[in-house]
Amino acid sequence: MLMMKMRKVLFLLMVVSAFPASGLAANRIEVHGHRGARAVRPENTMPAFEYAIAQGVDVLELDMGVTKDGVVVVSHDSVLRPPVCTGPKPEAVIHASTLAELREFDCGKVQNPQFSKQQTVPGTRIPTLDEVFALASKGTFRFNIETKIDPRHPELAPAPEEFVQKVLAVIRKHKLEKRIILQSFDFRTLHAMKKLAPEIELSALISGPVKSYVEVAKESGAQIISPEFHSVTPELVKAAHEAKLQVVAWTANQPAEWDLLLAAGVDAIISDDPAGLIAHLKSTGRY
Repeated sequence: MLMMKMRKVLFLLMVVSAFPASGLAANRIEVHGHRGARAVRPENTMPAFEYAIAQGVDVLELDMGVTKDGVVVVSHDSVLRPPVCTGPKPEAVIHASTLAELREFDCGKVQNPQFSKQQTVPGTRIPTLDEVFALASKGTFRFNIETKIDPRHPELAPAPEEFVQKVLAVIRKHKLEKRIILQSFDFRTLHAMKKLAPEIELSALISGPVKSYVEVAKESGAQIISPEFHSVTPELVKAAHEAKLQVVAWTANQPAEWDLLLAAGVDAIISDDPAGLIAHLKSTGRY
């Protein structure tokens, strides 16, 4: 009996030695609240971010545009229009409008038909990045912020360098350099940030299948690769990890999708339903 107990102890010691503390910590999956928590609150709004913080997210994911008067605001779309925002006119181009003009739009009045559980919050206005960063004192969560910029439509955003300069000014105002991930499909903004503030973590957003996350990292200069979740494979993730890269998949909302990403070995998942994802991860011992 004593010999059997000793063998069990030796086996446990071998398991622990095989998985050092850093490896165990890496087993935990980070949760990014997509546009705050789009499944249950109006996207990219203060109510959505406050809800996500209350649920315990690791990271607030959000999108940025720049107004005509040079204010960095939080919006996925470059043009405010229903159902996300409704106002005194059918639509408003962010980069061609002042902040005051954009705040005539209500971005919480209408439920997004894609999300049956989304609660409306009438009277919700488009937030500034400055206002969202003011939430930093509510926890130790980080911010994954995306530059909404498209080289095919230069009229909808400032030039990459100017965009990044404005964003960096707000980051530095709040002293959040160590809590920021800058993400983008437009790698010009990632390169611009790397020149201005190499301490800021960078994430390369990609859609569709790719041959190698490692090659994407070389092209973008990013330490994080953020693919659309359908394209994620264990092989791509393994190669990324061998190159000391992180993989943050977007945007998965169902348990079956989460399980596939867990099996693939991703480091984090971006979800419209962060509370549901957290509960699921806790049930699997990954949070």
